[in-house]
Amino acid sequence: MYRLSVILGKFTAWMCRHFGGGHGSALPGLVAEKLYPNFLKEVLYNLPYGVVLVSGTNGKTTTTKIIVDLLRADGYKVFTNPSGSNFTRGVASAALPLIRDGQLDADIAVLELDEAYAVKFAQKIHPEYTLCLNVLRDQLDRFGEIDHTADLLRQVARNTRRTVILNEDDPRLKKIANDKDVKANVAWFGYNGAAGRFYRGDEELHGGEKKLVTKPNTDSSIRINDLQDRTAEYQLGKQKAQVKLRLFGIHNALNCAAALATIKEVEADKFNFDQAVEHLGIIKAAFGRGEVLTIGDNEVQLILVKNPSGFQLSLNSVSSRPTMIAINDDYADGRDVSWLWDVDFNSLSDTPVSTSGIRGYDMAIRLLYDNVDVDWTDTNLEEACRKFVKALNGDSGQIFATYTAMLKLRDILEKIAADAKSAKGEHDK
Repeated sequence: MYRLSVILGKFTAWMCRHFGGGHGSALPGLVAEKLYPNFLKEVLYNLPYGVVLVSGTNGKTTTTKIIVDLLRADGYKVFTNPSGSNFTRGVASAALPLIRDGQLDADIAVLELDEAYAVKFAQKIHPEYTLCLNVLRDQLDRFGEIDHTADLLRQVARNTRRTVILNEDDPRLKKIANDKDVKANVAWFGYNGAAGRFYRGDEELHGGEKKLVTKPNTDSSIRINDLQDRTAEYQLGKQKAQVKLRLFGIHNALNCAAALATIKEVEADKFNFDQAVEHLGIIKAAFGRGEVLTIGDNEVQLILVKNPSGFQLSLNSVSSRPTMIAINDDYADGRDVSWLWDVDFNSLSDTPVSTSGIRGYDMAIRLLYDNVDVDWTDTNLEEACRKFVKALNGDSGQIFATYTAMLKLRDILEKIAADAKSAKGEHDK
């Protein structure tokens, strides 16, 4: 039955590529799982280095990409799921093209999974390694309070075979280490020293007092010590190493520490700290996560925001330049946008700011309460994006956008870039 599910799954993928389909890339995996419910378990069972599961509120996509890039640089053949395919049917669909003679052509799998769905996955697959990044308010209409999210990750940890990698600065995740039902080893990542000035938990946002955190008493933690002009210093025991990151933002500097801690567990005695840190310097941003798009003589940085902590860290990472904020409240964004009131926007007070998206006017009102003047609001994303880019006039700008707005804006920006390139080609003739 397994081999039949592979054949029919591959056939469905072929049909989707050639004739399209409303279910997109997840349909082949759905077909395979319906025919053989243990399909994914069988696919992943014989991988030499097992499965790394990455979950948490912020940074899953980028951190997964960093781990994959680091492993591939060290010669591992890595299977991973594309951004957005963080349900088992999406993982199954991504695996189908790589199955040869019934076996997945990979040494290790590194999978980004939604916190809620990670529980179901871990109960069935039992990953060798689980990386828990953070627990922050995000889509409360879907997940409920963050203690519930922490409990979801605790359940994942209980079903992890070898090592759980935890954020030592997240008080809810630290409790997992003391859970008697977690049988796996525990490893840590976090920040240290001067880097502590950058990071805030939910309770510390918008003027909240910075809380002292007791670190685990271990020399095996990988920590970021400082970040100056994108040059980050990391430490493991007495070893220190610096690297200039291409990744955007102080949040991604911490994601790099999480990735290093995970690689250290996977590679064990083969782990080369200096070499891994050095390689961080060539890793680029994941899709829509701080990537810079060139449009004629302009550059636009597109920054995904989806909860107060992530938005605050992104704001703290950018310079003063023309800014647009696009807020949607579709299901994938989270219907409740009240979290915007926990973000401090005062840093934009001397910056040209515009707003867009379904909740563009709500965002404009929120900015006024922090004395940030809004130049204009246009809820039509395409019209707003074209107006924003046109006004740059050779300058660079930045767009903060929720998930569905980011996807649409990226397509629009690519169209504008293509039009600009075409127009320049005609002019050069």
